Amino acid sequence: MAAAIVATAFGGPEVLSLVDVEVPVPGPGEATVAVRAAAINPVDHKIFSGAFGADGSSLPLRVGLEGAGVVTAVGEGASVAVGDEVIVAGPGAGGLYASEVTVADTALTAKPAELGWEEAAGLLLVGGTAEHTLVATGVGEGDVVLVHGVAGSVGLVAAQLAIHRGARVIGTAAPARHDALRGYGIEPVAYGEGLADRVRAAAPDGISAAIDTVGTDEAVDVSLDLVADRDRIATIAAFGRAAEAGIKALGGGPGADPGTEIRAAARPELARLAAEGTLTVVVARTYPLAEAADAVRFVQEGHAGGKVVLLP
Repeated sequence: MAAAIVATAFGGPEVLSLVDVEVPVPGPGEATVAVRAAAINPVDHKIFSGAFGADGSSLPLRVGLEGAGVVTAVGEGASVAVGDEVIVAGPGAGGLYASEVTVADTALTAKPAELGWEEAAGLLLVGGTAEHTLVATGVGEGDVVLVHGVAGSVGLVAAQLAIHRGARVIGTAAPARHDALRGYGIEPVAYGEGLADRVRAAAPDGISAAIDTVGTDEAVDVSLDLVADRDRIATIAAFGRAAEAGIKALGGGPGADPGTEIRAAARPELARLAAEGTLTVVVARTYPLAEAADAVRFVQEGHAGGKVVLLP
């Protein structure tokens, strides 16, 4: 038996309960993982809230799309071995708010020993999204990139990866975050009225590409104002505006490119970069598994300042 968080109905964090569940014996191409850390993502609540569909037959609903742990059992033909330390994310992963899970081995990436459990648990979903935004907008050496919401989990990883590629990054954030952002080599500007002028002052020779991680009209409008080539503007949140403006929508929204292959291919390199310290995953707060509802509420406030992680 394992401890697991389930949604007993569709709704807010109050529908989450800690229960005992059976852990399936791994079948062909599967592995069982003892979870050491599980990361919370905003999409988790969208799933158990019913925003993506409220089929009552799926209740009680297991929750959690990424985590990290140790392989405890393997099925026939699995690509991992008992004792391997792994990161769990991507197709075939699910129910990670738990002490143990059985998943497809396609959802497993080797965890470098240098990478902590909490950081590993929160790396691959934001990292894959960040990598997708950079590939979609063609960011490379010599580019000047505007990242909206650069202090958020996806924005911060996208900025670090862009800098690693040789780009210069200007990012929007609240002034209280500016000093910390400069430590990553990011040039911060405050969002709000006059944003376009502040960005022009910071980059008088122009902006090559823009990445929107927040979905506000300001982010889209300023991007359209500053970037001439709409193929080099991407959003992971403003799906309606993307369709209207002819910019790239990425992720799981309506009409968006999911970028499944790009995100999957990025996992080993993301783990390597995080292990060597080139890429930092900021863990804002940890919670015991039993306090998952409180952890989700904290994420919903929108100002976590990094990943929020459950520790089974």
